[in-house]
Amino acid sequence: MIRNEILKLIEKGECDSIEFKENFDKETIETAVAFANTKGGNIFIGVSNNGIIKGIQIGRETLKDWANRISQSTEPRIIPEIEENEIDGKRIVKIYIKEFPIKPVSVVGKCFRRVGTSNRLMTPQEIAQMHLHTTDTSWDKFPAKDAQIKDIDIEKVKKYIKKANETGRRKIGQETSWQVLEKLGLTKDEQPTWAAILLFGKDPQHFLSHAAIHCGRFKEETIIIDDRMIEGTIIEQVDETMEFIKKNINVKFLMTEKPEREQKWDYPLDALREAVINAVCHRDYTIPSKTEIRIYDDKLVVFSPGGLPAGITIEDLYRSHSSVLRNKVIGEVLYDIGWIEQWGSGIEKMRNACVKNGLPEPNFEEYQGFKVILRKDVYTVEYLQNIGLNERQIKAVLYVKEKGKITNKEYQKLNQVSRQMSTIDLSKIVEKGLFTRIGKAGKAIAYKLTKLTNK
Repeated sequence: MIRNEILKLIEKGECDSIEFKENFDKETIETAVAFANTKGGNIFIGVSNNGIIKGIQIGRETLKDWANRISQSTEPRIIPEIEENEIDGKRIVKIYIKEFPIKPVSVVGKCFRRVGTSNRLMTPQEIAQMHLHTTDTSWDKFPAKDAQIKDIDIEKVKKYIKKANETGRRKIGQETSWQVLEKLGLTKDEQPTWAAILLFGKDPQHFLSHAAIHCGRFKEETIIIDDRMIEGTIIEQVDETMEFIKKNINVKFLMTEKPEREQKWDYPLDALREAVINAVCHRDYTIPSKTEIRIYDDKLVVFSPGGLPAGITIEDLYRSHSSVLRNKVIGEVLYDIGWIEQWGSGIEKMRNACVKNGLPEPNFEEYQGFKVILRKDVYTVEYLQNIGLNERQIKAVLYVKEKGKITNKEYQKLNQVSRQMSTIDLSKIVEKGLFTRIGKAGKAIAYKLTKLTNK
C-alpha cells in the first residue's frame, strides 16, 4: 500500500475497521478476531492510540512469526495479510484482516466482535445467532419442541395466502395450505417450525410463553395507569398492540379543506406500527423475555429482547444498509403480506414519518436488547441536561417553548443575571444549535428555537 493511502487511513483514527497498536500483543490477536467477526479491518503496529506514528523495530522473521501467532491462536484459522511500510523514516506494519465467511472466529475459546473502537466479548446468544446467520439459517426454521400439525390454525394460513396474493409479493396458486407451509419451510417432516407456531399457531404461548408483548402506560416509572399482556400470533399481536397504543396516546382533529377531519396523533401511527413490527420480527426469541411497549407522558419506548442482528450496528441504522433478518422465515412471511421491506428501509420510514410530523427523529439504543424511543418533543429537561445546559439555560429553552422567543433583557429578568452573563448564556445555547438568533441589532435581537430532527 502506498504512503498516501496509509496516511489517509491513519488520519481517520481508530474506528470499527482501524486499530492502532504500538506493539504486537495478545490484544492484537483479539482485534484480529473482532475484525474477522465483523466487517474486517486494518491493524497498524507502530502507531499510538492517538494516531502518532512512532515506528517499531522488527527482525527478519518478525512478520512471519506474527502471522503464525494469529493463525495458530484462532479457530477457524485467520490468515492475515501483513506488510511492512516506512513513513518518514519510521517503520510501521499493517495487518489486514478479512471478514471471515463462517463465523464466529474465536481466540482461546473467546469470541469478540468490533463495536466502534473497542472489541466486545460476545454472549452465548450472540455466538449462536452469528453462526446461524453465516450458515444461512435461523432459529425460526427449526421444529418447535412438542408441536404437532394439529397446533396450526389452518384458517390463519388461508388468510396469509389471500393477503400474499393481494400484495403480489408471492403468487400462490392451487396448492393446499399444508403444501404452502411445507414449501415455505414452515413444516419439517410434518412438524411445525417455530415460525409456523408464532405466525399461525392456535396457541403460540403454550409453546413459547415469552412470545408476547407487555404493554404499559406509565405516569412515572413506578406508577402504571394501564397494563396489558398481548398474546396470540405475531400478526394478531401487532394489531392489538396498535389498539392499546392508540387508546393511551392523544389525538387531535384538525379541520382541513377535505370533507373528513384530519387526525394528528402524538406520534405518527406509521412510525409506531413500523417499530412494533420490527420488534416482533427481529427480536431474539431464544431469550426468555417479552417484547415491551412503555408509554410515558413525553415518550414511547419499544423494547425487543436481543441486540441488533449480526452485522448491523447502531451507526448503520442512520445510513443505507441491507436488511439482515434474525428470523428469516418470519421476515419472509411478513414481507409477503406487505408488512416489511427486504431492503432495510424500515428505520428510514420511521425517521421520515417523525420528521414529517414535526417531531424529533427516533433514538435507537442497544443495551440488554434493542430500544426505539419516540419523543413528543426534543426539548425535554432530561435531554437539555444531557447536552450540558445549566439550569438558567434550561429555564430559557422552556420559556421559548411556551412564548416563542426570548430577548436578552427577558433572559436577564427570567434568571436574575447581568447582561454580560445573559449574553454568554445565550451564545452557548446558540452554539449548541438550540437557539437561532433573529433580528438585526440592539433591542430587536431575539432568540427562537431551532428545529432539531436528529437528537
